[in-house]
Amino acid sequence: MSALIHVRGLGVRFQFDRQGRPVTPAAARIRRHCTSAWGLRGVELEIAPGECVALVGPNGAGKTTLLRAIAGVLAADEGSVEVQGRLGPLLSVEAGLVRLLTGRESCRLLCAMAGLPRGRVRTLLPELQAESGLAEAFDRPVSSYSQGMRARLGFTAIAYTEPEILLLDEVHEALDLEFRELLEARVRRIARDGGIVVAAGHDHEELERLASRAVLLEGGSVSADGHFAKVARAYFDGVEAATA
Repeated sequence: MSALIHVRGLGVRFQFDRQGRPVTPAAARIRRHCTSAWGLRGVELEIAPGECVALVGPNGAGKTTLLRAIAGVLAADEGSVEVQGRLGPLLSVEAGLVRLLTGRESCRLLCAMAGLPRGRVRTLLPELQAESGLAEAFDRPVSSYSQGMRARLGFTAIAYTEPEILLLDEVHEALDLEFRELLEARVRRIARDGGIVVAAGHDHEELERLASRAVLLEGGSVSADGHFAKVARAYFDGVEAATA
């Protein structure tokens, strides 16, 4: 693998109508009285092959927006995002899952969307069922699953597409202890093979097990970047100062 992420001067702006509801850029151009706010601005970030990086910060700081920009879901209004490597984005527990489909059908869909040949997907299904730990629930509709079961299914399917860049947005926090260990093993394997893992969340104990480097986002900008313990301390110090 030779995965790489370069974020240069990134700005992502959101548009809102008079009721504060988000609207698309196209809709904003034809509507009156729309307002805008920057979700990210001036973000500089470089992630090299073999790195696992945690995004930390308060709600609304821009963690999810940055992950979505890296994944190509959101376009840059300023600056640029360069990504080299096959992406495995798991940006929510529901990502890619259709509630009316069974677990088996959802795996077929996710793997097909990732470009795996149909024959390959068919042969992988028994492995996917076993590794997900869903047993007979694999053939039940996703709508009957708990949040943890949906997280298991989504992560298992994404992992089998062999991503070079794995993006996780709080999904790992819905997993039980046993499956978190499988996730950590997969993260170590991706990093060892020269891939990249970027994970956002609020469970700092779990994030520190996944990543040695952390990036602190506050108000849509990077305010600290470095060793996880040092960045986490800066975050907590800021929270304590703000509430003192």
